[in-house]
Amino acid sequence: MSEWIKQARDAAARGERLAMVTVVGAQGSTPRERGARMLVWPDRFTGTIGGGALERQALDQARRLLAQDGRSHALQDYPLGPLLGQCCGGHVRLLVEQIDTDSLPWLEAAETARAAGGSFGLSAEFQAGGMRRAVGPAVTPPEGVRQPIPKVRRIDEVIAPACARLYIVGAGHVGQAVARAFAPLPFHLTWLASREDLAPEAGGTQAEIVGEDELEVRLMAAPASALHAIFTHSHDLDYRLTRALLRRGEFRYLGLIGSATKRARFERRLRADGVADDQLDRLVCPLGLPGLTNKAPAVIAIALAAQLLQLTEAM
Repeated sequence: MSEWIKQARDAAARGERLAMVTVVGAQGSTPRERGARMLVWPDRFTGTIGGGALERQALDQARRLLAQDGRSHALQDYPLGPLLGQCCGGHVRLLVEQIDTDSLPWLEAAETARAAGGSFGLSAEFQAGGMRRAVGPAVTPPEGVRQPIPKVRRIDEVIAPACARLYIVGAGHVGQAVARAFAPLPFHLTWLASREDLAPEAGGTQAEIVGEDELEVRLMAAPASALHAIFTHSHDLDYRLTRALLRRGEFRYLGLIGSATKRARFERRLRADGVADDQLDRLVCPLGLPGLTNKAPAVIAIALAAQLLQLTEAM
């Protein structure tokens, strides 16, 4: 996730002094993966590196760094079992660094690279008396190489685009449950609806109300890598949007709420409208992880979230 870039840049621009904790190495069973981050102020923090004893240790270390003068970073190894008594038993290396107005040049460069939408590289070079950050092309770091801390001269990361783009259509009970479930997840959410009879707002996210013709236009303009989930108030509208996306064929995922019976009826109509079987095979209906029989909106939302997390982590 790259929201930390804007948060850190804005805080530094306001003259705040904070610390950033980054998982720069993870071996074995660990709470979070390489690249997980926290931003830490004296009185609060955002993000997480996994909770429990490791996160508490990291928070303490970050705040000790902020209380010191003349020290801008620390690199620390944490064997989770022997040192912290955590049962996962892996090994984590953390980089703790100070963020202030001196950090603005590389944070501005990182924000520009992030806004461009592609992956980019972020390096940390360790020099006598300090550390220098730089932004450049993405260079995949070697796997399985772990030098002793005194020999570490450089750490490279690849900062990937923040989120997959997810378009959800419909603002009924299911739409609101989905919007609520996805609000904290790593997806760029576009929530569209054609009516607002159920006050479409969930978790601070507001549905955008547009006409039915505009719904189709918006989905047709979505990036080819976008994910789509359709659950409107109308089977006819569901059908129209599903047909349009299948004909276009440019999407990463197309999920439609409904039963096996609804799918069978839609397939008959879609074939009659010229949609080929290989296109129909891409339609996920019922949407969400299979096997759940509970049809409560919150359960449907969790099943969809789990399915899309599996999909995007495999991308």
